[in-house]
Amino acid sequence: MTISVGDKLPEVAVMTLGADGPAPVELGEKLKGRKVVIFAVPGAYTPTCHSAHVPSFVRQKEALAAKGVEEIICLSVNDPWVMNAWGEATGAAGEGITMLADSSGAFTKAIGMDFDAPPVGFVSRSKRYALMAEDGVVKVLHAEESPGTCEISGGEAMVAAL
Repeated sequence: MTISVGDKLPEVAVMTLGADGPAPVELGEKLKGRKVVIFAVPGAYTPTCHSAHVPSFVRQKEALAAKGVEEIICLSVNDPWVMNAWGEATGAAGEGITMLADSSGAFTKAIGMDFDAPPVGFVSRSKRYALMAEDGVVKVLHAEESPGTCEISGGEAMVAAL
C-alpha cells in the first residue's frame, strides 16, 4: 500500500553518518511534534536528483522555514557515507538539509514507494516524492509518475502547497 495524505509515517530507523560512523535515526522520534519536509530520490549523484531535486530544496529552504517547516530531510536508498558525501557535494548539508540513508530500504518499502529499474542498476530504490508531515502524519504528498522527472516533487511545488 502506498502512503497517502492523512497516514502516519512508520517508525523506522534510517541512518546518518555521525562523528563515530554510521548511526541510526529513529524517524518517529525525529518527526514527533514537528513540521518536517521529507523528499526522496532514486539515487544520490544521479542526474535529476543531483541537478534538479536537491538544488530545488536548497533554493527554497528559507521559504519553507517561513511556512513553519522545522527541518528538510533528503532520503535515499543509499548508504550513509554516500549520503554524507552527496550532501557536501551539493551544498545541501551546508544549508542545513539533513541527508539520511534508508540503507535497507525499510522505510521506502513500508510506505510503498519502492521500485525496481534493473536496466539502469536500480533495485529496491525509492520513487521520487516530497511530503510534508506534522507530528508524523502526512499532510502533503507529491509523488512523481516517473523517477526521471522533478516537477511536482521539487522545493517550489512544496512551497506553493503550503
